[in-house]
Amino acid sequence: MIKTIGIIGAGQMGNGIAHVGALSGLNVCLLDISEDALKAAVGNIDRNMDRQVKRSVVSDANRAAAMGRIQTSTDYGAFKDCDIVIEAATEDEDVKVKVFETLVPHLRGDAMIATNTSSISVTRLAASTDRPEKFIGMHFMNPVPMMNLVEIIRGLGTDDDTYQQVRALAEQMGKTVALAEDFPAFIVNRILLPMINEAIYTLYEGVGNVEAIDTAMKLGANHPMGPLELADFIGLDTCLAVMQVLYDGLADSKYRPCPLLVKYVEAGWLGRKAGRGFYDYGSDKPVPTR
Repeated sequence: MIKTIGIIGAGQMGNGIAHVGALSGLNVCLLDISEDALKAAVGNIDRNMDRQVKRSVVSDANRAAAMGRIQTSTDYGAFKDCDIVIEAATEDEDVKVKVFETLVPHLRGDAMIATNTSSISVTRLAASTDRPEKFIGMHFMNPVPMMNLVEIIRGLGTDDDTYQQVRALAEQMGKTVALAEDFPAFIVNRILLPMINEAIYTLYEGVGNVEAIDTAMKLGANHPMGPLELADFIGLDTCLAVMQVLYDGLADSKYRPCPLLVKYVEAGWLGRKAGRGFYDYGSDKPVPTR
């Protein structure tokens, strides 16, 4: 039974996984190369749990206990007692492979590794470790505390025990599991990201402006967020990375990333996290940039 989890990456996904893990009774070790990122992550988790307390979703006692179960470190040696380590680094295969190469020497022989990749081959990532049978994809949705789904992706070598333990872990965290095959972008992003990419093409070709496209999809298709607003929330660099994986992996022109998406990423307009994307977030109300 999994009791202690490690998480690599203290960004939006990593701190969200730490949040739900700690609330579900797990001991959590959150690692990042930056002490500042770790401090920001713990502060963010604390604020988000405080909101849950105010909404009576979590008791104050459970919040205090959960925060007490979270430890942070910049040293991979902190993972020596972890039953599983979940990688939540940036969506870049080279970065993830370097993370796994650094991680493996610090793990127990029976420890499992999960990747939170949203698009990259789990089998290929597993091959960069010494334990492909104990390696699995565990794709959480963003924001993790609010979204109920986890995609679980077995690599070619993933054994049944690893799958069963990780499925039980996801359910302990209060998540519903969707089992996906190891194909580019899995289920959610295979469907969602081409829709976002098509919305960007619609903007690029002048069919509608940012406001018109998002309003049309919110009111015409009952989407809670417009596709361009959602792209900014996900991060345009992540959107581009997933589209590139789809385009390269499936060799179909329908997955070609829109040139406007490429241009925005090159300009550093990455969405909310950069303060500018399809919207400018410099004022109280986001303003469309096109």
